[in-house]
Amino acid sequence: MQRRRLGGLEVSAVGLGCATMTPFYDEPDRDAAIDTVHHAREVGVNFLDSSDAYGHGRNEELIACAAKGHRDEYVIASKFGNLRAPDGSPTSDGRPEYVKACCHRSLKRLETDFNDLYYIHRVDPTVPIEDTVGAMGELVPTARYAISAYAMPARRQSGGPTPRSRSARCRSSIRCGPAMSSPRSCHSARSSASVLSPTARSAAVS
Repeated sequence: MQRRRLGGLEVSAVGLGCATMTPFYDEPDRDAAIDTVHHAREVGVNFLDSSDAYGHGRNEELIACAAKGHRDEYVIASKFGNLRAPDGSPTSDGRPEYVKACCHRSLKRLETDFNDLYYIHRVDPTVPIEDTVGAMGELVPTARYAISAYAMPARRQSGGPTPRSRSARCRSSIRCGPAMSSPRSCHSARSSASVLSPTARSAAVS
């Protein structure tokens, strides 16, 4: 398996998105999901992607179980801020106090003392991006390397990367067409892009 650089991290060129390993579209087989995470490591895929929104935290708990005893052999990315309003519509929360509380809850569920990457899943338009990204910067070293906004325009508005920020998450796929502005912006900022589901609608681009 080829490797890519994401800041100070070395990750497999193809990552394993874990969203559907806990209830997402249906109820998946937990044992099969854990076996998949184990097999990924065996074939050289060390980059796992999760979120506190996946299974209402159960996804991070599953990853903790699957990675037990091999934590340092995986690069684990998680995210915060992807919420649902009471009426079911999508919303977000970028308040600094919420950012920090989410990170600490993720660490507890993942049974680790650090996140390798910690992303804004959805940018909160009601909170200045500088406040959200500033709070993320204060999480170092509980998020070891990449701390970055999901949306590149918001990232540029915040004045670029926070300290030790090295990665942005963006959409670019065969089916839906490329979102090339994000990788190009990353390149100009000497950063990296983690691309969401390039064949379905993850791969690492450096």
